[in-house]
Amino acid sequence: MLKINENPPILWPPVESIRTFEGLWWVAHTKSRNEKVLAHDLMAKNISYFLPMTLKVSRRSHRTFKSMLPLFTGYLFFCGRENDRIELLKTNRVANLLEVVDQKTFLNELARIEQAISAGAPLVPHKYIEKGQWCRVIAGPLLGLEGIVVQNRGNTRLVLQIDMLGQAASVEIDVDMIEPVEGRRAQPSI
Repeated sequence: MLKINENPPILWPPVESIRTFEGLWWVAHTKSRNEKVLAHDLMAKNISYFLPMTLKVSRRSHRTFKSMLPLFTGYLFFCGRENDRIELLKTNRVANLLEVVDQKTFLNELARIEQAISAGAPLVPHKYIEKGQWCRVIAGPLLGLEGIVVQNRGNTRLVLQIDMLGQAASVEIDVDMIEPVEGRRAQPSI
């Protein structure tokens, strides 16, 4: 287990936003438990990547352990050109490489995750939701963030989805801080 300071950065190279990365986005489906080591490999090769992680705190034998875990287990997102894709494949840490067909939509989805992480929101993996109400945050540090709102055990959560992966993450939100987005409505819940 890596110490917190030994983890790769969530974003490489350190820039203001993933929107500044040049090239095409790809999704690397990594071999088991290879997300962080692949990120270190990409740093060494100076290839742009985004690896959203969340802090996990656990207690064992009267000790507290803190670790950073990938938000989307088994996936790392990278942006580059064809030669970067080849360098990534040479690492032998990728089980499958997924091509992103709709680059604009995918980047917008990743940018929502990036905004939540930058705001310090405690994201947790969440069941992917296909149907629900699409809403926008109207106040606070997540202002402007959009996602699907769900109710879970009396709590309201904003779900941020990566459609291509069929995965999502969510953050707890006060219902007074969101409003429905007009003209954009997901299908009713099952």
